[in-house]
Amino acid sequence: MSDVTPPIRVLVCDDQALVRTGYATIFSAQPDMEVVGEAENGHEAVDAARRLRPEVVVMDIRMPLLDGIEATRQLAGPDVEGAPKILVVTTFNVDAYVYDALRAGASGFLLKDAPPAELVNGIRTVARGEALLAPAVTRHLIGHYARHLRPADPSRPARQEVVRALTPRELEVLQLIAEGLSNAEIAAAMFITPETVKTYVSRILAKLNLRDRVQAVVLAHRVGLVSGTR
Repeated sequence: MSDVTPPIRVLVCDDQALVRTGYATIFSAQPDMEVVGEAENGHEAVDAARRLRPEVVVMDIRMPLLDGIEATRQLAGPDVEGAPKILVVTTFNVDAYVYDALRAGASGFLLKDAPPAELVNGIRTVARGEALLAPAVTRHLIGHYARHLRPADPSRPARQEVVRALTPRELEVLQLIAEGLSNAEIAAAMFITPETVKTYVSRILAKLNLRDRVQAVVLAHRVGLVSGTR
């Protein structure tokens, strides 16, 4: 029996050929990645993802014909089974729709000026099923989009349901996640180990039927569990 792990299948979606080529070159050079295709607009992205079955889709937001938000929703929305992980790569100062992309089903995002090593690590992170939501970017996101975080989405638990579902310690962890703290920072703030924080996070996601940490951040703000969104 072979112990070799299959490479992560990656689809690159961006309307700029130079960007696509750059990404494809970087990812193909990794021993644990395989670029299975490219797309220059949202329609091509959806079609290619359904046809090629990548594990991770690197998605630009601003693309012609169909933007990255709607493409993400079609590929990874709440009703989609077997959805690929969507890693949005964008520019904060230009794209005003990053929050919408996360709500549409993205597993995380990076800035376009991120170094190659960070992009590669981002793909590995979301491929493992983890959300890529850096604490500093979380705070940035909250600062830019707090006014859009209410009212609560009726398809998600209301504040009272969230409070009832979680223990006091789990609720505290959820609030700290939503404030942009990393697991290490949460551990220090609560005087527990990072491993214990991971356990709490897993329980929170399971109890609230959330896919990842991104959805936990969005939910906490939408139901008013974080200061400034009540």
